[in-house]
Amino acid sequence: MKAMHRIIDQARDLPMRIVLSEAEDTRVLQAAERAHKEGIARIVLVGARARAFQVADGAGIDLEGIDVIDPSHSSHTERFAQELFALREKKGMTPDQARAAVLDPLCFANLMVRTGEADGSVSGAVNTTADVVRNAIQIIGVRPSFKLVSSFFLMMLCEPFHTMKGGLIFSDCALVVEPNAEQLAEIALAAADSARSLLMEDARVAMLSFSTSGSAHHAAVDKVIDATRRVKEARPGLAIDGDVQLDAAIVAEIAMRKVHHSQIEGHANTLIFPSLEAGNIGYKLAERIGGAKAIGPLLQGLAKPANDLSRGCSADDIYHVIAVTCVQAQAARHQTA
Repeated sequence: MKAMHRIIDQARDLPMRIVLSEAEDTRVLQAAERAHKEGIARIVLVGARARAFQVADGAGIDLEGIDVIDPSHSSHTERFAQELFALREKKGMTPDQARAAVLDPLCFANLMVRTGEADGSVSGAVNTTADVVRNAIQIIGVRPSFKLVSSFFLMMLCEPFHTMKGGLIFSDCALVVEPNAEQLAEIALAAADSARSLLMEDARVAMLSFSTSGSAHHAAVDKVIDATRRVKEARPGLAIDGDVQLDAAIVAEIAMRKVHHSQIEGHANTLIFPSLEAGNIGYKLAERIGGAKAIGPLLQGLAKPANDLSRGCSADDIYHVIAVTCVQAQAARHQTA
């Protein structure tokens, strides 16, 4: 997976402080140990400290050099409770509720990110996607230039049988069910940023449809055309085609025949699906039939990085998401510098 190797190397060049909120899970501990020893991130674990070390000892995992923070005994807890109360008071949260909430490792970890104690968070090996995303939005918040948090998968095509090699961004495949034109444009802009930071090349965006260059007339096609127009207005220099069918987005010979004045010429690296239904089906087809490696769902549009895991993830999956989160954090630091 050469694209992932580049991400890991980039993470190692400037290791960021990444907090993992499920310190009592063996897979999380294994990934934390590997990330620490390979130098891709400065790892912080949040959870019941005694239980974390008990699980680590039982699995032969070495946590030497890794910070393990128990919210019940942390010097940050009261300050974080005050931060959370100030943030959520208008939503009806009381000081006592805030003190109770920060004892949840997921909440505590994202408060570390919000307050600058960490650069990014990774959760979801135990917590549900709904809880991970909601907590990240409520505590870390949305990027100032965005209104929407969306998701993407980093799809790796690195097997010998893949005729198309490298990494692709698929978005949105996990969060926004039926985006309107404005939301679809914002998803595309966020995905272009994800492509630039993680694929380490200029984004080439395909706004996917069942129509190419107006070959079909339907409200669903109009939405994609409108979204494409919005993206072009927001970023005139971005290479983007839309409306475009998948084959014309990724096969140069077909693009030559079907796409008028193509900007990506059949070499898309960022695929924007018109709905969650299409995106979810698309990434699973690529993974299960096409043999692509799917990393994600990853989040985009947050003020600082926070990523979700599948509850069926492996330690390798978590390690890869740590690396991605580190590179996202590097990009976020660069944007605010």
